Amino acid sequence: MTSTGAHADATFGLKPFKIDLASKVPHLKTLLTQTRLPAKTTHPDLGPEKGIELDVLTGLKEEWLTSYDWDAEQAKLNEFKQFTAVIEGQTVHFVHEKSADADAIPIILLHGWPSSFHEFTPVIKALTESWTNAAGKKVSYHVVVPSLPGFVFSSAPPINWTTDDTARIFNTLMTDVLGYTKYAVHGTDWGCVVGYSLYSKFPKTVRAAQFVFIPFFPPSREQMTAENITLTAEQDVTVARAVSTGTTGLGFRDMQTNKPSDVALALFDNPVGQLAWMGGNIMRWSDPRAGTGPSQLNSTTLLTMISLYYLTESFPSSLLIYGANPTAFSPVYTKASTDAPMLFSQHKYNVAYWPKEFLAKVGNLVSYTVHEFGGHFPALDNASATISDIREVASYWEV
Repeated sequence: MTSTGAHADATFGLKPFKIDLASKVPHLKTLLTQTRLPAKTTHPDLGPEKGIELDVLTGLKEEWLTSYDWDAEQAKLNEFKQFTAVIEGQTVHFVHEKSADADAIPIILLHGWPSSFHEFTPVIKALTESWTNAAGKKVSYHVVVPSLPGFVFSSAPPINWTTDDTARIFNTLMTDVLGYTKYAVHGTDWGCVVGYSLYSKFPKTVRAAQFVFIPFFPPSREQMTAENITLTAEQDVTVARAVSTGTTGLGFRDMQTNKPSDVALALFDNPVGQLAWMGGNIMRWSDPRAGTGPSQLNSTTLLTMISLYYLTESFPSSLLIYGANPTAFSPVYTKASTDAPMLFSQHKYNVAYWPKEFLAKVGNLVSYTVHEFGGHFPALDNASATISDIREVASYWEV
């Protein structure tokens, strides 16, 4: 890393940032108090596959109102060093936690929707700490976690701002603002789209990538059969979830891509509505055992995820990424323009499945790890596995 100091302060308006949303909580509480839900569901036989269930939503609403403590959660978030910088006119919010080791690997962790930088809070500190791998090499990271444009504390992007645009300003963040000459990337959901753009378009600076999702349509059973790929019982569970998601679980995407204003305006000042819209997806996409075992995705975590959207009034701007990138996930597998190593982790309860044979078509695949526990938000669902998988990047890191 090179020192940027006053140059970054002057050129990019780099400054420390603290979260302070306490003044907005009373209005949230008022709306939670006034919001009425049905006493009973009209069609009790529909089940969770048709959306969030009334008793679940009612319980979360009551917890949000009576026992959830935003001040405590805000204090936890403020334990991380946070900053803002202005890049190409966009205010970029980010966490920057540095290792004590001078030769630590810089890495940028990228979230998606309906998530935020908060998704990675269970893994940040551990990644900055020194750890010795199987080869006897000490491993640690300088960790950068930005908020995507339009999400929580990052400013709303212009209309038709693409994930390639985000990749470009994030590369500027890592190199010109923070002074890293080379770095690694980790991404999931929309973060994998931005991350893969960084991996492919910035081969001189992005020298390794670790993904849990990629911007290519997962192969169908027929495509895998054609390539003589046999699935285990656990892999078949993931494929079944992928098929189910693709068949009945993408209505939100179509709405957010084609009619974002309808849902944005309807839910802007409707915290329970946002809880149902986003929270329902979070629960469906997570490991069914969420909140148990290694998972930190409990009700408090879920309410913090939604609170960040509601209290920052960023729900409408978070939807812009869909309409601006309608073809972000490609049916055609093309190789990235880089020789940098790519690592991939497949979690059993994620909403898509990619066999290693297909991943090798899009990058320099050097590692493929399968986890029995975890869903679409692995850093929350299985933090220890995510830490281990990211630490493995060091085994392939060359400067």
